[in-house]
Amino acid sequence: MQFVRTKVHSDQNTLFTAEELWDLDNQYRYELVRGELWMKPLNGFEHGVIASIIGHFLFLHVERFHLGKVCGTGTGFHISQDPDTVLAPDVAFVNQTSIDEHGIPKGYWVGAPDLAVEIISPNDTYTEVAEKANQWLNAGCKMVWVINPRRETVEVYRSTEDINILRGNDILEGGEVIEGFQCRVVDLFV
Repeated sequence: MQFVRTKVHSDQNTLFTAEELWDLDNQYRYELVRGELWMKPLNGFEHGVIASIIGHFLFLHVERFHLGKVCGTGTGFHISQDPDTVLAPDVAFVNQTSIDEHGIPKGYWVGAPDLAVEIISPNDTYTEVAEKANQWLNAGCKMVWVINPRRETVEVYRSTEDINILRGNDILEGGEVIEGFQCRVVDLFV
């Protein structure tokens, strides 16, 4: 049996807000999609290692050049309101200009990150991950990287129509979103 995101509350008349999500016990991983609460399974070890590798590469580059902040798995981004949507990428980047303007909130970041990284888990469907990449882009994310451990590829989304697939010794670049960032795709996989 394949376990995917599970809708927690089935009453269509009861929509959750970002504030209510924040107040929930943190025993589970949740996301809020148009007011509907979704519980997600915990990630596997391989997933966590890949998230750490890409997060580490990004962190070193971003900190060295003071480009902004890199966030790890589980960081909530409040990307739409009324009804609320709060999503959590596996890794994210927010540029320094936005940090200077808004500060670092204790709660969710309001708006999309500049870069969202999603890693496909064994329990994810390709359709679900592609839909989430599109949600990020529609919310204002400038670039989304979808990392596929099974195929050892990275799909780079710059828009819903501009998608490139990288593999092996191809170079993953930050482009205008994270200037100067580069790493080989093969270096992301264990």
